[in-house]
Amino acid sequence: MESETESFSRLFVDYRSRFVRFANSYVRDMATAEDITSDAIVYYWENRERLSGDTNVPAYILTTIKNKCLNQLQHIRVREKVNARIQTSAQWDLDMRIASLAALEPAEVYTREIHDLVNTALMKLPEKTRQIFCKSRFDHISNREIAKSLDISIKSVEAHITGAIKLLRSELSDYFLILLILLR
Repeated sequence: MESETESFSRLFVDYRSRFVRFANSYVRDMATAEDITSDAIVYYWENRERLSGDTNVPAYILTTIKNKCLNQLQHIRVREKVNARIQTSAQWDLDMRIASLAALEPAEVYTREIHDLVNTALMKLPEKTRQIFCKSRFDHISNREIAKSLDISIKSVEAHITGAIKLLRSELSDYFLILLILLR
């Protein structure tokens, strides 16, 4: 009479290579096919006493292998769908970054930023100084015309402009050279 170990070994040797080929024809990965086959044979062996005496052992093991292969292939399909969604999302993100960068006009962004910084700094000036500075630099009105319209001296207009430039210089020190070019 054959021992359980010998019986298991004979079953393993007799069917393993055929079952591995079968599993590999579906999962197309030899290591996975070998694992599935070994797991199916061990599963049969651990549950053999619960089976009826007329159970077709190779068919039982092959059914287990079939089910394990189906599970593996369904797992691969789910993983590939997720990867495809991730790829689609990554592609969309890349397309948006490319479109955004292509539409970017650095001069507009920089000019807008400087414009906002200048406006914020100008709001810190006294009202009269701000009014004189804006007339001089933005409306391009001469100091003489500003002095006449406000009924003040030219020296007073120059003092207000100098004060405004000093405040702007300290508030906008990082941008001062560019501002000098823009505000002339």
